[in-house]
Amino acid sequence: MLTACVILASSNVFLSSCLFFFSLQQFLYNVFFGECWSSTGVTHADLRPLDILSEMVPAGGLAHGMRVFQVQGVRGFQLAASRPRVLGFPASRLFIHCDRFPEEFSIIVTLRVLSVPAKRNEYVFTLMAEESPSVLVGLRYAPNKLHFLFWSQERAGGWQIRVTFPNVSLSDNQWHTLVLAVSGQSFSLTVDCSVPKDVVVETPFPASLSVKRASFYLGNRRRRKGVFTGLLRQLVLLPGADATPRICTAMNFKVATLSVPAILQDLPAKPASNEVLKYPYETDTKVTLGSRPPCTRQEKTQFWFNASRRGLYLCNGSTWISLLEVKHRLDYVEEYQNLVTNSETMGVELFTIPKVGLFAATANRYSPPGSAIYKWTDGKFVPYQNIPTYQAQSWKYFTIGKKIFLAVANFEQNDRGQEFSVIYKWSHRKEKFITYQRITTHSARDWEAFVIEGEAFLAVVNHREGNNHNIDSVIYRWNPRTALFETNQTIPTSGAYDWEFFTIGPYSFLAVANTFNGTSTKIYSNIYIWLSGSFQLFQSILTFGAADWEVFHVGDRVFLAVANSHSYDSKTPAPSNFYAINSSIYELNITAQMFVKFQDLLTYSALDWEFFSVGDDSFLVVANSFDGFTFSVNSIIYRWQGYEGFVAAHHLPTVGCRDWEAFHTAEGSYLLYSSAKEPLSKVLKLKTT
Repeated sequence: MLTACVILASSNVFLSSCLFFFSLQQFLYNVFFGECWSSTGVTHADLRPLDILSEMVPAGGLAHGMRVFQVQGVRGFQLAASRPRVLGFPASRLFIHCDRFPEEFSIIVTLRVLSVPAKRNEYVFTLMAEESPSVLVGLRYAPNKLHFLFWSQERAGGWQIRVTFPNVSLSDNQWHTLVLAVSGQSFSLTVDCSVPKDVVVETPFPASLSVKRASFYLGNRRRRKGVFTGLLRQLVLLPGADATPRICTAMNFKVATLSVPAILQDLPAKPASNEVLKYPYETDTKVTLGSRPPCTRQEKTQFWFNASRRGLYLCNGSTWISLLEVKHRLDYVEEYQNLVTNSETMGVELFTIPKVGLFAATANRYSPPGSAIYKWTDGKFVPYQNIPTYQAQSWKYFTIGKKIFLAVANFEQNDRGQEFSVIYKWSHRKEKFITYQRITTHSARDWEAFVIEGEAFLAVVNHREGNNHNIDSVIYRWNPRTALFETNQTIPTSGAYDWEFFTIGPYSFLAVANTFNGTSTKIYSNIYIWLSGSFQLFQSILTFGAADWEVFHVGDRVFLAVANSHSYDSKTPAPSNFYAINSSIYELNITAQMFVKFQDLLTYSALDWEFFSVGDDSFLVVANSFDGFTFSVNSIIYRWQGYEGFVAAHHLPTVGCRDWEAFHTAEGSYLLYSSAKEPLSKVLKLKTT
């Protein structure tokens, strides 16, 4: 049998895959049946992969019903639905030395799935007996599910067995690599080298499944109904072994390769005879001119040429990525707009609603008049909508499918003594945000929205309940059936201020900024990792009144910056200045599997970090709010200087600075800061050379 295990590394819980190994049963299987799969007749344990896709591609070109299509720089086959029987070949072309399907094996698939309608199944491949409607072996995809099918002779006349892997969400127009390992009653699915999904069924995969007079069908089950509509890049059968260790070694897990047809590999060199390339392929390339167009899932992989900047950009589904442009350098920062707010502003959320525009939501302290939403119009933010809030601390914009939401964290009770935060939903008809769901919170400071394995989550930071700062913060999960957020997990926090969600490779993390435990601000803030359906402690870092975490990348390096607000401990003598204190930047150490301190920067009651880029340069701006004597204190922009780390580049006069946000429009790049001490936020324009 194939066996797997998970190692939890010392104090830091980090997932590592142990290699599958052969038991005595597997060894005997190779001895007696290995020659079935060896082209030389020599028995060996490392059996060769059987490339199903390559069998469909004649040496001279493409089979009927197949086209080569390139998306996101990766090529795959698009299949025609009109003639499914053409997309088949006899199993004997793969099973040369025996006519039995292996008892233990892996199936490796790299694919790009389009959106599949509800109640519809699409077949990745099938193995079917001649003139029989039954599927001997098959793989099909349904919305958020993957089904593996096989024929079992345990019952009279045979029986179709279906092994279902739930919560497999592939319909995001991204490339994914799947490894399905089968051994007896055990079935394991690994998606993009993440944590395997294991299923054990009552009926084992048959020890001797005959493939005489059977054929493989690519993307169908010999019928037009259920034909695969996406792109296929890799489809490999690996007898007698688990392929995960061989696949999960590449940097890009989603397009990890075991065996890919030559036509889908890198473009061949142009022959000396100056003839055209041997393998033509197609790509859905479109170049848009003019002002900055929207960049959504509909424009994904499209290009935009900005004539004013002489730049070429690629849409990745949410933002325009620079491919070629005249590089700008930040020269100085100038005041651009004084944004008068309803009252002091604790936080700002910038977001773009497709086909509507750019918005800024301010979390204002007092109610009435509550908080406001502003729309970017003619190069300025202008009032758009007022929403009643109760000492709002922050906003969070997020989407679920086509639904658009905006959640506010309310710190105080309403006029009737009720304490809750509110999720608002965008009404396309009214073009306003309307109340959608109220959630009971306790002095909420922050919301964080994220998606894991196709499921949507929303996490709230509860700061305190009465005078008790040591309370639970809550992670809510979206229930598609009720269309509401429901409690999924609670995590103990101490006067927490902020959540920060981020991913590294196939792993998901959630960091909390713990601020005060009732007696001291010198406490540990925690980083959690998603394992087996919940967040588990990954690492604890000593912080001093932590108010914010900011994750960012510089090249291939991953950093995590904490904003420390003040140092206070009721049991120790007071320092000369509570508020002049180092904030720290940590870097992920892959070898140690933890974040290690990279740099300390002196800050003054820092409440927020914001990372942004201009041209090839990377920057961090800190929100300094109070130096122990005055709220009129400079916030600082730091420039990345390589081995020197971040070095102060610009000093910006601010008053009680609470939050920074960076944004870009067709007119240029900007910073927006909010003040927690006066009803005035400011937009600053970045002047470049």
